[in-house]
Amino acid sequence: MTASRAIVIDDTTLRDGEQSAGVAFTQDEKRVIARGLVALGVPELEIGIPAMGAEERDSIRDLVALNLNARLLVWSRMREPDLRLCGDLGVRCVDLSIPLSDQQLRHKLGWTREQALAAIRRCVPMARDLGLDVIVGGEDASRADHDFLLRAAETAQIVGARRFRFADTLGILEPFGTQALFQRLRAAVDLELEMHAHDDLGLATANTLAAALGGATHVNTTVNGLGERAGNAALEEVVMGLRKLYGFRVEVDLSRFPALSQRVADAANRPLSWHKSLVGEGAFTHEAGIHVDGLLKHPLNYQGVDPAELGRSHRLVLGKHSGTHAVLKVYRDLGIILSDHQASALLQRIRAFVGQVKRLPEIPELEAFHRDLGNGPNRQSIACFESIQPAEASP
Repeated sequence: MTASRAIVIDDTTLRDGEQSAGVAFTQDEKRVIARGLVALGVPELEIGIPAMGAEERDSIRDLVALNLNARLLVWSRMREPDLRLCGDLGVRCVDLSIPLSDQQLRHKLGWTREQALAAIRRCVPMARDLGLDVIVGGEDASRADHDFLLRAAETAQIVGARRFRFADTLGILEPFGTQALFQRLRAAVDLELEMHAHDDLGLATANTLAAALGGATHVNTTVNGLGERAGNAALEEVVMGLRKLYGFRVEVDLSRFPALSQRVADAANRPLSWHKSLVGEGAFTHEAGIHVDGLLKHPLNYQGVDPAELGRSHRLVLGKHSGTHAVLKVYRDLGIILSDHQASALLQRIRAFVGQVKRLPEIPELEAFHRDLGNGPNRQSIACFESIQPAEASP
């Protein structure tokens, strides 16, 4: 574990998250998401693209007017007309984005490397004159020539940028190379360094953690990993990974995250996968008998992350792979005390049910299975499957 160092979360749910195909937040939804992020302690929010039009600029002004306890940023291409639209919105910072790979310079802009450096020299001072702190965003930096990448970052520093954003625009990096690249950047410049990762190969969070190890001071995230194509680095994964795996200080409290996660999923019309790490329904759900038995004996037997840190709890369910200990526990939480013989009989019934209908039984069905045994239920209370608290654990 590394020595404790602070990493700043710059969340882009309201910019890159909304760029996910088919997603369009209403202004009310943007306000709710922005307030929710700030309530968690997220210190920076990227909230829009002024060049999109007057409606987008009005949206940005509306969010600024909320007087949120966070630094608000906007995104802009490194073009003078786009930059001029960023100056009267009330935000404190602009990310000026420019392609740095030869692929995009030649085949997207028709530019040379020297033209890209000239644009940095020209636009960064203009943004500073507008009263804005500047992030120079290196689009497609992961495919840029490494020496040219360093020249671009050095140029940004010389002309007054505050930060350099490394964008793995296509999500093609791997963690070891990412760490090495950030180590080179860290040795070359004194700028803040930011990682912007995409998840095309499923490595956005891993690459973000690697960038932090390599010297990044800031990282981009989105709630639930929402974003273009396969998405961005997920806020919840990055925060927990930085904190748990490497001991970085991240001043974000995820204990109220589930509500925000669901709000973003609803607003984006992008339901969470059952298996989504940390926030999916299955993330802390246990069925397998050997796991449930171990969890009942002591939560740490099968707890790598305490679900309470994310405002959640363990949940026991009964299915094909359950054992009698789980049956006894779940029915006891329903107020029904079983004998070992009854638990064995119910387990066979539950396994047959799951095999036939391809889903877990719900509480009314569990109660019906018990009634079918011919014994009236000894019901003390009706409750959902309760979480397993340390106090309940027994040796």
